[in-house]
Amino acid sequence: MAAVADELERPRATELMSPLVPVLVLLAVMWVAEVIDTGLNGRLDRHGVIPRQLEGLDGILWAPFLHGGFAHLVANSLPFLILGGAIALGSLHRFVYVTLVTTAVCGVGIWLTGPSYSVHIGASGVVFGYLTYLLSRGLFARHLGYLAGGAVVFLVYGGALWGLLPAPGVSWQGHLFGALGGILAAWLLHAREDRDDAT
Repeated sequence: MAAVADELERPRATELMSPLVPVLVLLAVMWVAEVIDTGLNGRLDRHGVIPRQLEGLDGILWAPFLHGGFAHLVANSLPFLILGGAIALGSLHRFVYVTLVTTAVCGVGIWLTGPSYSVHIGASGVVFGYLTYLLSRGLFARHLGYLAGGAVVFLVYGGALWGLLPAPGVSWQGHLFGALGGILAAWLLHAREDRDDAT
């Protein structure tokens, strides 16, 4: 009976890993999109964010799924999986929220400030949002565990923050506004939680 009770109480590996499913699904969509785009000679890439053009607004939604080749996609895939997975394992609701806020802030920021006649694609803005969310949430939540987790993330991925600086041929606006979106998401989620706890 004790063995049966232990089995009932112990969560299955599939239950523990289920929050990663949305992260893996989004990543799979990126890879499928790149395979299709390769077959179409890159024609999907024109659906990215086009600054200050009405037809470029829908790119806010599509751009994170489009990449300028497999090397670009590979560079974004592992940090997307690791950082997004870290958020999703903590809370699937927060993963969805951070993803939506970051995507919106990143896309609108690019649309308003990006160079004219350029097209911006790639998930790096979302990745920067995940990074800054994980780095900043401990400050807003005043949570020691989050601060420790942020320190680990900084040690592993802190060097990526150089990508916030202007660089030729790189959508640094996407990196910058994605990072701001991650901080905004952390503030919206955790500063409010802190206020709720205080009341």
